[in-house]
Amino acid sequence: MFFSESDVTEFIEDNDVKFIRLTFCDTLGTMKNIAILPRELPRAVSNGIPFNATGLLEEQRQNLLLKPDCATLSVLPWRPQSGRVVRFFCNLMTMDGKPYAGDLRQNLRNTMLEIEQNGYQCQIATRCEFYLFKTDVEGNPTREPYDQGGYLDIAPLDKCENTRREICLSLEEMGLNPTSSCHKHGPGQNEIDFACSNPLTAADNMMHYKTVVKTIAAQNGLYASFMPKPLPNQNGSALKINIIVRKDGKNIFGSCPEDMMPEGRSYIAGILNRICDFTLFSNPIVNSYERLQLHTAPGRVNWSSENRVPLIRLMYIPGGEAIIEVRSADAYCNPYITFQMLLRAGMEGIRQNEQLKEEWNAANAATVFRKLPASLEEALQLAKESEFVKTYLPDAVLHDFFQKTEQQIRAFAEAENVQAYSYHQFF
Repeated sequence: MFFSESDVTEFIEDNDVKFIRLTFCDTLGTMKNIAILPRELPRAVSNGIPFNATGLLEEQRQNLLLKPDCATLSVLPWRPQSGRVVRFFCNLMTMDGKPYAGDLRQNLRNTMLEIEQNGYQCQIATRCEFYLFKTDVEGNPTREPYDQGGYLDIAPLDKCENTRREICLSLEEMGLNPTSSCHKHGPGQNEIDFACSNPLTAADNMMHYKTVVKTIAAQNGLYASFMPKPLPNQNGSALKINIIVRKDGKNIFGSCPEDMMPEGRSYIAGILNRICDFTLFSNPIVNSYERLQLHTAPGRVNWSSENRVPLIRLMYIPGGEAIIEVRSADAYCNPYITFQMLLRAGMEGIRQNEQLKEEWNAANAATVFRKLPASLEEALQLAKESEFVKTYLPDAVLHDFFQKTEQQIRAFAEAENVQAYSYHQFF
């Protein structure tokens, strides 16, 4: 990790770097970039590189500046060793050099700092699923899974292992700290898990991750899809978000449910009480709602320390720390918004001393828990009505996100073949 311009300059000179990608995330969670030559880096660090944000971060035409965050330098390992390519995540600034209010990465950083000032420390890890599909003779993706393997299978049933290993090695070379990988339940379905890190780094890693998976898959003649529900009769692909919270160095979730601190119970309650309000951001496409409530995907607002099916799973890791796993999100989310909403919701629960309801278990399985939104339209309406969402997301971001969601809903409703539309847009 690099912390100063001189460190970065020295690295670029010593490693024959020829191109520098300045990356950022648009409102809907898609990575974008501008490539500059090394001689332009001092100007980028000092003043920023201008770009037109129309359609990406602003409804109206507006120029913004990209200023690289020197601590985020990473080398793209699949590029040639001679004439290497590196990537920075960037801060967004207005043309007069002030922080841009719609910079979602900066908003997440500010949330982290505010939480730390209140005596809490949060870490996040992700477990993200994806499918590998075969390609045709022209290299175009088909809808035929790469194998017919199942949960935790090995070769020869698991044909994905070599590609998965290359992905993990590339992630490790970039310093992104993958911890494990496996074949999941669906044919051609995979998962790669990451170590805990601060929320901003976890969000950056998630953005890198999707790029790495797709790039390595393509190099192996395959197509990687993060579509939440790519196959109608198979398991969907989730983004499971693990959260550790400490107060003055002590884990607030305790060492067992009976040992949980009051703050831990309120933190979980805070998320459960608000998650419907921000499901739009964690599940932002029409296809997201084809996954929820089916197979083992959550459909109701509940929690458990005994079962892996509920929305929030409280886990106690032998030799490790207690974590909560939020299971509803998918990889189409903007991680900067989603992580910020989860952190804010939990801290609001603590601030208001909210009480955690009974956990889901076999004895109360028939209890009627509140449902998650069943459609993108419902999620949009709940987000529009939410004072919580309005408090913590900038008006410009909300306006842009709501507008793009409404456009998606209209296009889906007007499509002659809604399934074909969904595949065309999201597969």
